[in-house]
Amino acid sequence: MKAVKTLLAALAFSAVASAAVQTFNTTAGTTIGGLPISASATFTPGTNSLLITLTNLQANPTSVIQLISDLDFALSNGATTGTISSSSGQLVTVNANGTFATGATQSTGWGLVSNFNGGIQLNALGFVGPEGLIIGPPGGATYTNANGSIAGNDAHNPFINQTATFNLSIAGVTSSTVISKVVFSFGTTSGSDVTGCLVGGPSCNSTVVPEPISSALVGTGLISLFFLRRRASKKA
Repeated sequence: MKAVKTLLAALAFSAVASAAVQTFNTTAGTTIGGLPISASATFTPGTNSLLITLTNLQANPTSVIQLISDLDFALSNGATTGTISSSSGQLVTVNANGTFATGATQSTGWGLVSNFNGGIQLNALGFVGPEGLIIGPPGGATYTNANGSIAGNDAHNPFINQTATFNLSIAGVTSSTVISKVVFSFGTTSGSDVTGCLVGGPSCNSTVVPEPISSALVGTGLISLFFLRRRASKKA
């Protein structure tokens, strides 16, 4: 029975790892400077392309250190360079009293850094920053917790409202390319880095449901289960 459970767990993880869409989250309870952070990055590889959806899930932030400023990742094909074909995000300005006003949806202004720790980095700070960081949703009608690093801060406003998308052109990427070494960075100074956790992976505590197991994997699993049970019956 233990062997059967181990096989099923391995099959579930293999299905997630080989799927075209791969999502990485910060683990629950992670903090920076004593403040909670929560982020998600979804990668969809295609032919010589990579679509990234980067989202700040931390509602009603207190400080700019809870805002996403860059994203690092590595690719299984070994590519360490590429270009941003397009990017988009809705602007939002947080006023001194915590009220906010949404603006146009436009290019994020973020840039791409090649050969970064053996992979690629999407970065706001070296390009549009300290503006253009990704902020989470308000606490109801206003950002009631926002301090002076967010509310009415002309140097940091406008922010990107919750989600930004990036279309990258990267030679050699296919739909089977696997993403790894995902790191989220927060705030307007370097060093606030958090390693991403693959949703559906064996060590990830996310509650997001992994993608369905493919029919090929299911077939392989059923065959393996048959022989495991047959072997157990002979031993008995």
